[in-house]
Amino acid sequence: MAELVSLASDVLSARINPLGAELWSLTDRQGREYMTNADPEFWTGHAPLLFPIVGMLKDGRYRLGENSYALPKHGFARHSRFDVVASGPDFVQFQLTDDAETRASYPFSFVLDVTFRLEASTLHVEAQVSNTGDEPLPFSFGYHPAFAWPLPGSGAKEDHRVIFEAAEPQPIRRIDPETGLLLADTFPSPVEGSQLAPDAALFEPDALIWDQLASRSVRFEAPASASITVTFPDTPMLGIWQKPGAAFLCIEPWQGIADPVGFECDFRDKPGVISLARGEARTFRMDVTVSQPAS
Repeated sequence: MAELVSLASDVLSARINPLGAELWSLTDRQGREYMTNADPEFWTGHAPLLFPIVGMLKDGRYRLGENSYALPKHGFARHSRFDVVASGPDFVQFQLTDDAETRASYPFSFVLDVTFRLEASTLHVEAQVSNTGDEPLPFSFGYHPAFAWPLPGSGAKEDHRVIFEAAEPQPIRRIDPETGLLLADTFPSPVEGSQLAPDAALFEPDALIWDQLASRSVRFEAPASASITVTFPDTPMLGIWQKPGAAFLCIEPWQGIADPVGFECDFRDKPGVISLARGEARTFRMDVTVSQPAS
């Protein structure tokens, strides 16, 4: 395993794995952990970056004109080794560029820069996708952080709530458990006003997906426990997921989504895919702010 990169502020410490530029740990001065325990019985991920796709492709492949290419679920960034291009006590910048291996499955030139910076009680994460080629660059991008559930403190797991920035009455989308693709049907929102009471049974059919999201931040909290606020101004979709029974809850800001069931169109026409012209860049920010438990 690659040596983790450590950052610190006067309030928090973070450790990031260059493999995938993946946040592995976020702790306070008392050593309390706010990220998943990565129990292999459930899921060994921590906070993978999703690029150049979010979710599954139909039959694991996508089409560009007359050509077809294979990509694994959530793309290749989470399995790629990033270079450290700049660092200091409280920040690090990772970079992934295209090479022969990426071009075999994704025939585009790109640079993906991901910067982590600790400032007091907030971890700032900024991902920038740049088109370094001559052709338009189609892609999706997403964050996939898994937070401790229950959070540090004495709050019971069943007392935790996800509080959305705004009311979210619109229906949600779900995944077909057989194919991993997006079902055509919509489902009633489990959010009451702006509050979601997460429960393992909600996730038996896979993630809850908001593709008509009003909010650009959510707070995960419980009485007598810490709280985590996730802010995502640049991503219009959100997934919330866990493996039923696991000690984590994923709050996932997305620009993109799995292939709809029966999707046969060109990748560039897929819902959630955006395109950058030659020389253009797009930035996706996520801030994670920790409020520590009272004791």
